[in-house]
Amino acid sequence: MTDINYIKLLKIPTKENPLKILVSSCLTGILCGYDGTANGEYPSVLKLLNHNTVKLIKFCPEEYSFGSPREMCDIHGGTGFDVLNGNAKVLTESGIDWTEGMIKASEKMLEIATKEAVDLAIMMDVSAACGSQVIYSGNRFAENKIYQIGAGVSAAQLINAGFKVISQRDYASLEVLYSKIDPHHIINKNALDHHEIDWYKTYFNIK
Repeated sequence: MTDINYIKLLKIPTKENPLKILVSSCLTGILCGYDGTANGEYPSVLKLLNHNTVKLIKFCPEEYSFGSPREMCDIHGGTGFDVLNGNAKVLTESGIDWTEGMIKASEKMLEIATKEAVDLAIMMDVSAACGSQVIYSGNRFAENKIYQIGAGVSAAQLINAGFKVISQRDYASLEVLYSKIDPHHIINKNALDHHEIDWYKTYFNIK
């Protein structure tokens, strides 16, 4: 089932029975990024804070295990699924192995998602923990940095458990979500999910 179709089938939320959405903390402005900032502003998620028909559950996997500020890290040898299977590692920019801490953080995120019975997760794309559409393959600071299609460790953990995960860049899916929580919202039919944009199709040679 596509993300959009999944979201279309979600319940119509009320103040008493809101949609429960697990989000990467930084997307809501919490200062938990690697450099102690929120990595910028993300209006696509911040607008969810304005509605009482949605409950946002915030969590930052990397801050949970490594604090903030911290080094930047990326997955080497595969995706988050490969890390969970023991076939890839998470290394910091200076080469420190953070694999164990990232797996532990992903388990905590899954624990929260399960306890809260979340309907959806919206997570920071490209992150080695939270990426759901695109992540780096190896060190992002390499001279010829490489992107890959795939999920970070925490996103992979949630997906394996059956939770639907989208990114802050999946604008078409988010438009449908907005219409769920706000009956007055008019869907922007020109919005695209990240895998539909020209850069994605060109970079990954998708026809």
